[in-house]
Amino acid sequence: MPVSSTGNRTQDTPSEQSGLPINELFYSLQGEGTLAGVPSVFVRTSGCNLRCWFCDSYHTSWEPTHAWMGIKEIVTEIESHDADHVVLTGGEPLLHAESVDLLEALAKRGYHTTVETNGTIYRDAPIDLASISPKLASSTPTPERAPEGDDPGQWERKHEADRIDHEALATLVDAYPFQLKFVVSDGGDMSEILGLLTELRATASAPIADDDVLLMPEGATRKRLEKTRSRVAELAMEHGFRYTPRLHVDLWNDAPGT
Repeated sequence: MPVSSTGNRTQDTPSEQSGLPINELFYSLQGEGTLAGVPSVFVRTSGCNLRCWFCDSYHTSWEPTHAWMGIKEIVTEIESHDADHVVLTGGEPLLHAESVDLLEALAKRGYHTTVETNGTIYRDAPIDLASISPKLASSTPTPERAPEGDDPGQWERKHEADRIDHEALATLVDAYPFQLKFVVSDGGDMSEILGLLTELRATASAPIADDDVLLMPEGATRKRLEKTRSRVAELAMEHGFRYTPRLHVDLWNDAPGT
């Protein structure tokens, strides 16, 4: 159920209204990570604390749109689809305290949940797989690389300052089954990835195997992926990490609700 076409521009939640700002709610295949190909219901919240210049969910970050849905309403919509796996994504879904309420409701009903997060926020919730995607320096918006028609303005400084939270990353790794999924543009990203892994392995209690690290090519369209995926696959083999496709882009390009 895409709602971005009818949703309102993001605003503060009215005090009398409970629920989540939902940009899209739809049934598809998980396109990324260790569960790629699994039939899943996607709950995409609106709003993000970062502004990656290549964001593939533009209407949850740069120009966020949404409709408000109550937790019961969301669960009812999820239950209308034939899937045992729910992906809570965004934007940044852990911005919203109500995401915990949704995850608790889904856990009671036996759903397997994946939460797609940028790794800057921790919340105590029943999460079966934390798909943690730390944002690299190559994600920072600049006047030369921002969505067409947008001025990154203050977001360049804010994004760069906030994109990595070492404490939150370590807490997420220790608290949940996890995968570390890095969006890679080219080989220049690898030194930052390796440095971050070294620091995270020193601070987190849980072991982080190379098999927990996934490299994903940057690209929200088939045309862009043609330029990045082969090189990223080579980097994964070179460093012993996993390569993850963007299956939904391969199948449906950049269509919404996929």
